[in-house]
Amino acid sequence: MKTAKTCQNVILELPDTYREPGYLRRLTGMARGLRQPRHSRAYKAAVIEMERISAPVTAILMPLFIATLLSIMSTNEIEDEQYDGVTIREPDIFDTEWKEIDEPMPTRPTSELDFTPDLPAVNPDIAVEAPTQTRAEKPPVQTLNAVSPVKSIVSVKSIFGDFRSVEARQVLRARYDGSEVTEEAVLRALRWLKKNQQPDGSWKTQRIAMTGLAVLTFLAHGEKPGDSPEFGATVQSALEFLVRSQRPDGRFSGMDGNEYAHPIATYALCEAYGMTLNPSVKAAAEKALVPILRGQHPTGGWTYKMSSAPDPESGAYRDDTSYMGWCVQALKAAKLADLQSDGLEKAIKLAVRGFRKNANPDGGFGYVSPGASGLTGVGTLCMQLLGASAEAEVRRSLEVMDDWRPSFDDQGPMGTSPQYYFYYATQAKFHAGGKRWENWNAAMKRIYVKAQQIERNAIKDDRGHDCDIGWWTNGDKHTDRPVMDTCLAALQLMVYYRYLPTTTQAATRRSGVKVLATATDTGDIVVDSGNL
Repeated sequence: MKTAKTCQNVILELPDTYREPGYLRRLTGMARGLRQPRHSRAYKAAVIEMERISAPVTAILMPLFIATLLSIMSTNEIEDEQYDGVTIREPDIFDTEWKEIDEPMPTRPTSELDFTPDLPAVNPDIAVEAPTQTRAEKPPVQTLNAVSPVKSIVSVKSIFGDFRSVEARQVLRARYDGSEVTEEAVLRALRWLKKNQQPDGSWKTQRIAMTGLAVLTFLAHGEKPGDSPEFGATVQSALEFLVRSQRPDGRFSGMDGNEYAHPIATYALCEAYGMTLNPSVKAAAEKALVPILRGQHPTGGWTYKMSSAPDPESGAYRDDTSYMGWCVQALKAAKLADLQSDGLEKAIKLAVRGFRKNANPDGGFGYVSPGASGLTGVGTLCMQLLGASAEAEVRRSLEVMDDWRPSFDDQGPMGTSPQYYFYYATQAKFHAGGKRWENWNAAMKRIYVKAQQIERNAIKDDRGHDCDIGWWTNGDKHTDRPVMDTCLAALQLMVYYRYLPTTTQAATRRSGVKVLATATDTGDIVVDSGNL
């Protein structure tokens, strides 16, 4: 008993420093310790005390902050659109209205410059080495692994919404008269591209251009890094190749002689950013836009290598309809992805003038002057994408294309590169809708699927199943076959769900497709924000 009483007395006599202090006393002691030298024991004890005190406060305030953030975001939720039981998120509205630029057009000499109406989209005879980078040239690149989806309370939507999801593709393919047969052909093409990708992420021979086209083909099917079990790694490797190949000035190493590769690669990067929102892709896309914007002529067009200078002898600007087509597609993709580049809005509006310059009064578009060549589809589609689909040049050019028939040979009125022309014509007719699209689509589905070359059980899918691969080889004179041939054909067979058609408001209401934005005050032109 005596021992127990002694222990009790000792406990009661413990000094105050060994007792648990109150909250106010802890705060006072912490403040006093923080004023001591940083290496002192009192300062270190104060830091530890600050961490102990802040922990419960953080645990309370952080959930409140997240709840407030979610509440704010929910008030700005974009309206969902229902497609026969499938919910499709509408992308941001592209409401740029085309208006004539008030700046005077440079005087054009009365004599037309003598340029051969050739189509050097790519030249397979040009030997291109694998892009090399010195330490000084290589830009800082963030890993593309950031694209991988992260399960989080807060998520960022793709700018293209869900238009390319599995469910949406099925609905839109049925609505615009695609079929399971066309989809099977597309999957065979994607698997062929995957099987033929180079170890560095590119496709040969023109590596920059062909990699850009391949990326666009995968993205059109909704395949993106971190999201597609079968093709995600393929797309990521391709994007990393493009980013690695970019020089500090925004251009790419190893391009073809006329640099068609640049706007094609830029187009791919802009669309890739719109679907992934990856910061590395964004930086590369915005850098790649600069040479295109600087290379635009006062007349609205572009020429080889994005040269901004006129002909030194005549003083005229060479506006190349074929080259302009890829530049405009890149600018449209940049606009949809909300990329920030000085002069983008002006360039989009001014580009209409460039196509008008090469428009034939009776319908059609020429190469570097007014005409009605196979490039008619290029001018027609680009004016539709630029918000000028109600202009007379577009209407008359659609009439010129009424006599066209899809094919894979190089004979007939289409000249030497029919599939290149049909890549644009298919999209232009899809936007126009009606019988023009129905007649073209009926022939296209049958001919394209039949023309595909198939190798059975050549690759395994992500579940280990044996799958067929397929590719196309067409009769075009200017092509990097079979990669370019395969990409152009596959992109045409995905037109059903790659974007909604640009039509009149009345036709859109009849079809049940919701109008996203009108481009003119009269409401005749509908510019859909899914168009690329």
